[in-house]
Amino acid sequence: MLRLYNTLTRKKEVFKPIKKGEVGVYSCGPTVYWYQHIGNLRTYIFSDMLKRTLMFDGFNVRHVMNVTDVGHLTSDADTGEDKMERAAEREGKKAKDIAAHYLKLFRDDFNRLNIIEPTIWSKATDNIKEQIDFIKKLENRGYIYKTGDGIYFDTSKLKDYGKLAKLRKEDIKAGKRISLREKRNNTDFALWKFSEEPGKRQQEWDSPWGIGFPGWHLECSAMSMKYLGERFDIHTGGMDHIQIHHTNEIAQSEALTGKKFVNYWLHGAWLLFKGEKVSKSKGGLYTISELEKQGYSALSFRYLVLTTHYRKPLNFTLENLKTAQTSYHRLKNIISELNNDKKINKEYLEKFQKEINDDLNTPGSLQVLWNFLRDEKAEGKIETIKKIDEVLGLDLLKIEKIEIPNKIKKLVSEREKARKEKDWKKADELRDKINKEGYTIDDTKEGTKVKKHGNKV
Repeated sequence: MLRLYNTLTRKKEVFKPIKKGEVGVYSCGPTVYWYQHIGNLRTYIFSDMLKRTLMFDGFNVRHVMNVTDVGHLTSDADTGEDKMERAAEREGKKAKDIAAHYLKLFRDDFNRLNIIEPTIWSKATDNIKEQIDFIKKLENRGYIYKTGDGIYFDTSKLKDYGKLAKLRKEDIKAGKRISLREKRNNTDFALWKFSEEPGKRQQEWDSPWGIGFPGWHLECSAMSMKYLGERFDIHTGGMDHIQIHHTNEIAQSEALTGKKFVNYWLHGAWLLFKGEKVSKSKGGLYTISELEKQGYSALSFRYLVLTTHYRKPLNFTLENLKTAQTSYHRLKNIISELNNDKKINKEYLEKFQKEINDDLNTPGSLQVLWNFLRDEKAEGKIETIKKIDEVLGLDLLKIEKIEIPNKIKKLVSEREKARKEKDWKKADELRDKINKEGYTIDDTKEGTKVKKHGNKV
C-alpha cells in the first residue's frame, strides 16, 4: 500500500488512482536557457523514484514533463526579461537553437543518472494554440482582465486562492507591497504578455488580445490537461514552486474547469550548500559533467541523493559525495562477489517494498538492502537485488571496468617483489599504502586482484 505526503493536505495519504491501475503524473521540467545544476537534478531523481515505485507496484504510468522554452521571466512578479530571449542574445543564437542545445544536455544528464525519460516531453512553443484557447475559456468565465502589458488572472475571484501554500487572504493583502502598475491585486499573474516592440522578440505570436507570448504558469495547466485530462493523479516539482507557480496553476485550472485539478501534490526539498539553497551567490551549482571531471560518477551522486528523504534538505559537499561514492563502490563490489541461486527472497523484497511505499523512504530502503547483504543466511540475493534495483536505478549488477592508476600498479608490483623475497614486513607496509589510496588487494590462487575501495559489509 503506497502512502504519499500530499502538500495540499500536509499529511501522508494512501495513494488511490483516479483510474484503476493507471497513473497520470505531471512534472515541472526545465527552463532550457542554461545548464541544469545538481540542485535541479535532485528534484528529477525524486520524481524518477516516484515513477519507479509506481511501476514496481504494478501501475501503468503516463508521465508528462514540460520544457519551458518561452515565457519564464527573470522575476516572479511578471517583470524582467524572458530567460530564453536573454540567453539567445547572450550567445548570439536563435532561441530555438538555445532550447535544443540545453534540452539535449539535460537529457544526457537523465541518461547518466538513470532517470527514466517521461512518456511525453511537451514544449511550451509547440502548444501556443492550447494556451491561447485556455485563456479564451477563462475570459468567457470572467477571470481575466487586460492591462497595458498583458492579460492577467484575477485571483480575487477565487475564494480558496493560495490553498496549496496555505496563504490567508489577510496575509496576502497585508503582505509586502510590490509595484502593482495596473494589476488589481498583488497576487494576480500574467497569462499573456504583450511584446513591448512587436517584431523585436524572437518568440512572439498573434492572439485575440495582441502580439505577445504566454506566461510561465499557463503552459503547465494547458499541457497537463492536454495529455492527462482536466483532473489527474500526481503533480511533482521542487518546494520552491509551492508559493507561486503551483499555486497559480491550481488557480487558473480550477477556475477553468470548476473541478479539483490534481489529487496529490509532491514536492522535493532543496539541495543545500554551506547550509543554504544552492545559488549563484552561495555556490554549489555544479553540473554532473563538472563532478565527473573531478572523479565523481553520476550514479554516486544519485546514491548520495537516495541517502536522504526527498522531503528533507540535503547538505551537499564534495566530502559527502566522496563518502557516498565510497559506499556505492563498496556496495557494487560486494554484489559482484555473490553467486546467483535463481531465487527471490520474498522476506527482504517485502521489507524493501514496505520502506519505499512509505512516502518513498529511500534511506530506509537502502538500509534494507545493506541488511540483506549482511545476512549470511539469506538466499536469493542476485535475483532480489535485480528487483530492488528496478526502483533504486543504481546499476547494482552492472560490472564496470575500473582503470587502476599507474601509481597503484607500481605499489602492487613492489609488493609482489617483496613477497617473493619473503620480506613480509615490507609487503604489509605496501598493502597499507595501497589501502590508504582507496584500493584493496586480494591474494588468490589465480594471483593478486586489485579492487577500488573495500568490500567489507
